[in-house]
Amino acid sequence: MNKETIREIVEKMVKNSFQKAKMVPIAASNRHIHLSPEHVERLFGRGYELTKLKDLSQPHQFAAKETLTLIGPKGKIQNVRVLGPVRGSTQVEVSLFDGFTLGVKPPIRNSGDINGSEPITLQGPRGQIMIKEGLICAARHIHMHTSDGESFGVNDGDFVQVKVDGVRGVIFTNVLIRVSPKFKLEMHIDLDEANAAGIKNGQLGEIIVALESRKQVGEE
Repeated sequence: MNKETIREIVEKMVKNSFQKAKMVPIAASNRHIHLSPEHVERLFGRGYELTKLKDLSQPHQFAAKETLTLIGPKGKIQNVRVLGPVRGSTQVEVSLFDGFTLGVKPPIRNSGDINGSEPITLQGPRGQIMIKEGLICAARHIHMHTSDGESFGVNDGDFVQVKVDGVRGVIFTNVLIRVSPKFKLEMHIDLDEANAAGIKNGQLGEIIVALESRKQVGEE
């Protein structure tokens, strides 16, 4: 085997072992609330419907004009935005720092996983309710269209690592992949994470390592 053949084999092996850089736009998600139809009526009045303020990056999702006050054991946070459309269960997403303000310890959970999460009181213009569970700190995740998942070589439920360059460059681990034909490519982190790494909305991150798929955050 001559040197040229060896070189070609080595180059091919290197090329196959390193995938082309996969970049994803990042968005910092501020505290917000998803309401069930029942809770919309209890907080805003019978027959009330959420009013769209602006569309969000994910298709068919919007920020509503309506806001609520979160009331915890030690404090409250006013003017927390409600997002639409309505959901089957009410879910409140805050940062860990917000938890200190409220006097609660929101668990880090994937969206929709609210069983056994923290209680919180919601104050609206027409009423007040205390939900027994539903307050979480949303785990970092990436929304992908099915075509993106195929291109990136990942599946719904996989976890990856994402590298973000900059003065306070960081590598995010345990980033959940969520794949659906309803999604648009975007990574979501909370404000605590964005501020710690100096990340601005729209900044790009690079998926550098595909981790073994797991069922939930923190599961080995």
